[in-house]
Formats: sequence, C-alpha cells, structure tokens
Amino acid sequence: MTTEEFIIRLFCCVDDAMGNVSKHRQAKLYPSEVVTIGLLFALKGGSFRSFYRWLRQDFAALFAGLPERTRLQRSLREHQSWCQRFLASPTLFTVIDSYGVELLHPAREARSQQPLGKKGKSNRRWMVGVKLCWLVNNRGEVVAWDWDTANVHDQRFRPLAHQFDGDTITLCDRGFVKVGEAAKNLKVCAVKTWSERMIIETVFSLLTRVFHLKNLFHRTPQHLAAHFAYVAATFNLLLNWSGSLHLAQFAL
Repeated sequence: MTTEEFIIRLFCCVDDAMGNVSKHRQAKLYPSEVVTIGLLFALKGGSFRSFYRWLRQDFAALFAGLPERTRLQRSLREHQSWCQRFLASPTLFTVIDSYGVELLHPAREARSQQPLGKKGKSNRRWMVGVKLCWLVNNRGEVVAWDWDTANVHDQRFRPLAHQFDGDTITLCDRGFVKVGEAAKNLKVCAVKTWSERMIIETVFSLLTRVFHLKNLFHRTPQHLAAHFAYVAATFNLLLNWSGSLHLAQFAL
C-alpha cells in the first residue's frame, strides 16, 4: 500500500465514524479531513512545521484546500474532541499505566522560564516532561487517557479507572496504590503476576517506535493534549485495521 492509498483509506474510515458532523461555512476543510490530518500528524510525529511541509508538498491534492500552517494547527487543537468517537469500550479486564514523555533534557531545565514539563521519574530514571496515562482493554485499544506533568504520582490517574467502576476490573501496579482510599475496581498486581498486564508494555513500545512519542516539540498544554488525543484515535483505528498489535507496517 502506497502512502497515498493509506491516506485515502484512512480518510474513508474517519468519514464513516464522523457521521453527519457538518462543515463550517468559512472552513476550507471538511471535519473528516481535519481529523485525518490530525491522525497523520500523530502517526508521523516530529515538529508540525516539518509535517506541514511534507503534507503540502506531497499530498495537498488529496484535500479540499490546505489552510495556512498556524490556522491548521489551531483547527486541530480546537476540534480534538472529535477524537472521542474513536475510543474503545472497556472489556472485563483493562490495564492502566503511565508513559513518560521527555520534553526537555534535565540539564536544560533551568533555561526555560515557563517549561511545560516538570522533573520527575519514569521507568526509574529522571526526566523533565509529562506523563501520559492510558487505560486499555484486553485487545490493546485505548478506552480512556489523561496526562499531567512528570512530577505527579501515578495515584493522580486513579479516577481514570474509577469512572468505569462496575464495568471492568482494571489491572495496575503498586504505583496506583493510595493509602486510605478504596481500590474500587483497581486490582493491584504483584511483580511477576498477572501476565495479562504486559499488553500495555507492548502498547507503549509501539508509541515509541511507531508514533515517535518520545520526541515532541509542543510548548503549550493545549497543543500537547490535542496531540495525545489524535495519537489515541490513530492507535485504535490502526489496531482495528490490522487485528493485532503489529503496527510497525503503518509507520510513516
């Protein structure tokens, strides 16, 4: 499948999910086109400037009319809520864990007056950035997500699982234990038990190798949250295509 064929197929799947969302009379792009561009950016990674050059030079003919770069970026940010349509439903067992995204080298932490990320630990190493928390079902599909700075504890993401109390049992590690608060639907797994929880490690490795999520260039929380929303939507869409977690074939 060529890249052009991939984009066309991606647009068709997005258009089916978008339903009857109407186009604004002053907009150049249809809603399905906006979401498709957001998914492509999430998959390709890197800076938005380089992504926009690639899209305009090679695939501008596939869209009704690409707006100016900053206007397109604002449109992706404003319409990130459309990505909720692509989130999956919980299964009997789900898994929750956090993924560290380094936005700044620790040696450069003091150089920025208003850094987006904070210093914290991820996978037993210090970093300056944010934590992305995913709740995935037993197929690896993203059910819900949230993010915060790297200096927060994983306990901060407990409400992500609690909102599905009664619908699913969520497997987690001891980082989600909070003294004095009921576990509700959280099932704390000891080390080397409940191998089903390892599915999220495979998911996170794909975020690194396919979505290049360790290298982000956003400096505002709004654009960072939009990027995370499109990544979750893209991941679920590609997972449904392939039927398995073999997503390396879709890397751009």
